[in-house]
Amino acid sequence: MDASNADRPVGLGDLARYFLRLGTLGFGGPIALAGYMQRDLVEGRHWVSQEEYLEGLAVSQTLPGPLAAQLAMWLGYVRRGFWGAVAASVPFILPPFVIVSAVAAVYAAFSGTTVIQALFYGIGPTVIALILRGAWKLLGVTVKSDRRLWAIFAVVALITFALRSEVAVLFVAAGLLGVVLYAPATWMRRAASAPLVVPLALVPAVGAVDPNVLAQLGLFFFKAGAFTFGSGLAIVPFLQQGVVHDFGWLTERQFLDAVAMGMITPGPVVITAVFVGYLVAGFAGATVAAIGVFLPPFLMVVLFAPWIIRYRKHPAVQGFTKGATSAAAGAIVGAAAVIATQVLVDVPTLAIFAVAFVVLWRFKVSEPLLVGASAVAGLVLFRVR
Repeated sequence: MDASNADRPVGLGDLARYFLRLGTLGFGGPIALAGYMQRDLVEGRHWVSQEEYLEGLAVSQTLPGPLAAQLAMWLGYVRRGFWGAVAASVPFILPPFVIVSAVAAVYAAFSGTTVIQALFYGIGPTVIALILRGAWKLLGVTVKSDRRLWAIFAVVALITFALRSEVAVLFVAAGLLGVVLYAPATWMRRAASAPLVVPLALVPAVGAVDPNVLAQLGLFFFKAGAFTFGSGLAIVPFLQQGVVHDFGWLTERQFLDAVAMGMITPGPVVITAVFVGYLVAGFAGATVAAIGVFLPPFLMVVLFAPWIIRYRKHPAVQGFTKGATSAAAGAIVGAAAVIATQVLVDVPTLAIFAVAFVVLWRFKVSEPLLVGASAVAGLVLFRVR
């Protein structure tokens, strides 16, 4: 398609209506949502050119933050600037925010009942299978057959599992190792003076010191949005470390339930943050968590778009991204293994996991449908175990 076909006027209302619909009906995770945008906005409506779309996809994969939400912000910015990014991002995030907040309210009200326990008894093993498949897809896109990246992945996965928590400095170390491995020395010297956006993500996570819970939530989820590479699932180990181990806001079981809600509801997977925020501090906590996790990618798009376009192909940036993304995949697998020790506790849960794993690898099935079937299995097996 000719890029000129993408220059037709696109109103803010057009963008808002499209992304409201996508946020309401878009299931399947970040890769699926990115595919819907390509199908609808490039091939269908011709609002953006293929080149603009691919550039936005590359930028979203390079920068930290949720891939699908960042791509939506980028495409809105390409068409209508700052307000285009707003018109794309707010309607895209709003429907899953409302849905997850409502589900979290029900969950909080009935979390001690046998029915809720039985539902998540079946859902938990399937979520582990979904997380592993997401990590595999991330490896296929980034690591591929590169043995050095596989080594980074394996080391981070083993360390995460052994320590039973995420080590944030490993992402920085892996990114810098990627710069050493993939950036020629001449480019490395230039990188020292280049005004790159990536260093924003290199700032180590600083513990919240404000005793106010909402302030802690806001700061924590802001760091989560600014510090996670790869895809929506890359946020899982970061959240697990913070909400379970550092702050003690949720138990391992509650955290896995939050991840499940993020994966089976429409919109970006990082909407998990809303579920966590609600369980910690009600609707106000959900709101603060949502703002915190989505604000960093929005700021990166609207404030640094010219620099992003200019430097995203810089060898140092690409090398850092390769290393950090490999580390993210390793942390995802390590965190999934840790959670699995809490979820795969008997023969029925192992059976549910095995069936879900095989179904995901052999068949093209809707994730919400698979999770729904697992919930039914949980209701049946929980009573007879």
